[in-house]
Amino acid sequence: MLTRIREAQGYSLRRLADKVAMSYVALYRLEQGETDPRLGTLRKLARALNVTVAELIGEGKHPTKRTRR
Repeated sequence: MLTRIREAQGYSLRRLADKVAMSYVALYRLEQGETDPRLGTLRKLARALNVTVAELIGEGKHPTKRTRR
């Protein structure tokens, strides 16, 4: 979900990593599912992307999600 939200908002990996003071490699590994994020990291990412932590991990609604009619 993080990758989808990041891309929908026009952030590159490097730009988002810089914005949240995180290394590019750490963010890449997080997006690839190679590491589990700490709650503080999720909060920083959610704040930077203007979403909730629940949306960031796929538990909430997000505008990039399509709904069926």
